[in-house]
Amino acid sequence: MPRTPAELARSAADAVSAGAFMVHVHPRDETGRETLETRHVVDAVVAIRALTPGLRVSVSTRDGIVGSARDKLDLVSRWPTPATGGPDCASVNWHEDGSEEVAAALCDRGIGVEAGIWTPEAAARFAGSGWPGRVERVLVELIAGATPGPGGPGAAALVLAALNGPGAIPEPVVVHGEEAWAWPVLGWAAAAGHDLRIGLEDTCLLPDGREARDNAELVGAAAALAARQGAGWAGDASET
Repeated sequence: MPRTPAELARSAADAVSAGAFMVHVHPRDETGRETLETRHVVDAVVAIRALTPGLRVSVSTRDGIVGSARDKLDLVSRWPTPATGGPDCASVNWHEDGSEEVAAALCDRGIGVEAGIWTPEAAARFAGSGWPGRVERVLVELIAGATPGPGGPGAAALVLAALNGPGAIPEPVVVHGEEAWAWPVLGWAAAAGHDLRIGLEDTCLLPDGREARDNAELVGAAAALAARQGAGWAGDASET
């Protein structure tokens, strides 16, 4: 599992070699804990860019990295712009407290926002906000146990129906699932023409049930799936 900046950079480069057009990472501190501290975020982003110039790098702002929504906003507000070492974009889970404030802080720094949507309720909240048209993409995340309704593709269909309820969402949609949902969801998303994301954050298993060697092997399998369906996809160089 890649954790240090150098390991994340190598994993990102390998994912790109397997076909990824961007990567998503979870920077960590010296103890191995996920962090939003500026120096660790910058270290990870700079290392990735040094090994793969021009690669678009996304980071996480998920709950649980820091103790509160206030702490999260304070830390994200200190990040530098992409031109000075900050990430190109960051995922913001729309069901979490303070999501719109975090998204606004990112935009203030020229950092793109990926709106993470886990549930139909979060989809409706996003669709009815002032944010459609302002984010870089909508990231539909199907998390077993967190996403209600039928599993896998059924849950994805529920979330996307809620997204499109008030009107078409202008941003591209990228889809990923976790554990047993990962590959069924990606198969459905590819057939529907959505972009895909895959990595060790989602599953350690290949479609045939074998344990993946690394992120790149997962990416290669997703690339083959996307090619068969004509979809795009994003690599995930994350360690979690």
